[in-house]
Amino acid sequence: MEQTVEEKLKALWTLQTIHTKIDKIRQVRGELPIEVADLEDEIAGLDTRIEKIRTELDDLEDSIVKRKNMIKDAQVAIKKYEAQLNEVKNNREYDAISKEIEIQGLEIQVCEKRIKEAEFEIKNKTEAYENTEKNLDFSKGELAVKKGELDTITAETQKEEDALLKKAASAEKNIDDRLLKVSGKLRGSFRNGLAIVSIDRDSCSGCHNKIPAQLQSEIRQRKKIIICEHCGRILVDEGIVFEEENK
Repeated sequence: MEQTVEEKLKALWTLQTIHTKIDKIRQVRGELPIEVADLEDEIAGLDTRIEKIRTELDDLEDSIVKRKNMIKDAQVAIKKYEAQLNEVKNNREYDAISKEIEIQGLEIQVCEKRIKEAEFEIKNKTEAYENTEKNLDFSKGELAVKKGELDTITAETQKEEDALLKKAASAEKNIDDRLLKVSGKLRGSFRNGLAIVSIDRDSCSGCHNKIPAQLQSEIRQRKKIIICEHCGRILVDEGIVFEEENK
């Protein structure tokens, strides 16, 4: 059997009152869920940064070891070439070996320069690593506090919210899909989540704009679904509010 308009309006108002109670419970939690999520994202970012710096430090340490080995190899080569100088037979051989000694000497200078640069980078990156670790520890502490607060509030309200969510799911079964979709869209359009509102002092209780007397009369007849011409919310009369509150 198809519902009358009056039954549809009552069903919509019942669902709205349940959603309003759920919204109030969630408001108690305030910004805590967002703050917790932000801190978790921040910690993940700091962990990634720490891992990146650690990898860079390892690479710099490896580069220093590599350069030191290159210096040792160059020093060995210089000794070998210096020994060969004593056995040269002409100026051409002497110049060639001297050139090799000069090249190895330049190689040592380049390696020593690169080692100093790497040591300077290690110092800076170590400071950045330590600062990031401090920030990470602080953020983890903040997260523990915020999560504790959120868990406490959630524990106090979760049972009530779960019960209301079940009631909302049950109430939705009394509303046809088209109206349910419209009310859901309206709820998402307004910050306070009010999609179905009543007449209050001759005005829309959603946007507080005056409702013409003729329109008020039509709303009270409950013959058709009427929306506020200013905010677009679905309007019900004060009688429905009173009847539903005193069931």
